[in-house]
Order: sequence, then structure tokens, then C-alpha cells
Amino acid sequence: MKLSARNQFSGTVKTIEAGAVNDEVVVAIGSDTLTATLTKDAVSALGLVAGTPVTALFKASAVILGAGTPGKLSARNVFTGTVSSIKEGAVNAEVVLTTASGSTVTAILTEDAVKDLGLAVGSPAYALVKATSIIIGA
Repeated sequence: MKLSARNQFSGTVKTIEAGAVNDEVVVAIGSDTLTATLTKDAVSALGLVAGTPVTALFKASAVILGAGTPGKLSARNVFTGTVSSIKEGAVNAEVVLTTASGSTVTAILTEDAVKDLGLAVGSPAYALVKATSIIIGA
């Protein structure tokens, strides 16, 4: 199946932390991890257990970018790396961040935000994605 979400990661369920309504699913993606919050019903319907191969995805519009290095943040998923490309548009820009492990995260943000953050190819940056924005497929 082809999907429109630009950020798609193949991985394996590392752990599942059970909650009363939602479960926290940690996915190992190479040397990185990604955390998703799913309903207990979704975890059950997908048959998720440690070791299950999955695809984690999120839309580029769900990514928040910051310049430099992150401080303390509430977002569960923080990817640090270097801006590897910027595709400018009339209003929005597509920015690709490449992590040290070689993963790429694509974000859509306004042209004003790119300028305000001083983003340029080669500059250090970080991407934030809330665990509730991650979709898991098994």
C-alpha cells in the first residue's frame, strides 16, 4: 500500500507500557526508537507484542522543527541531526533533517519559520513529534 505520509519507518516493537485507556508502544528503528500512544483496542487489534514488525508513520505537518540542540521537552520523540535539504515554496517549505543514524524526518513549515530559525542546509536542528501523532501499522 502506498501512503501519502512522508515519514515512514520500518521497525520492531521494543516494549509496550500498558495504561488504563492507552498503551505506549516503543518501536526500535535501527539504533533509534520512536514512541507512539495507541488505544488499548488498537494494540489488541494489531496483535502488537514485543518483537512484532511494524511501520510507524506521521505526516510532515505533525513535525515541529527547532534550530540548534533541544533542551528539556515534553515531546516523546526528539530527532536531532542536520538539515539536509530545504525545498522552498510560496508560503511553506519542506525541510528534511538527517539524523546521525541516517534516518530522515521531513517537516512542512512556513517560509517565515525557516527564516526566523535561520535554517540552512548543513545547520544543526531537531524535530519533535508527539507520541499521539504516530500511526502504527502491522
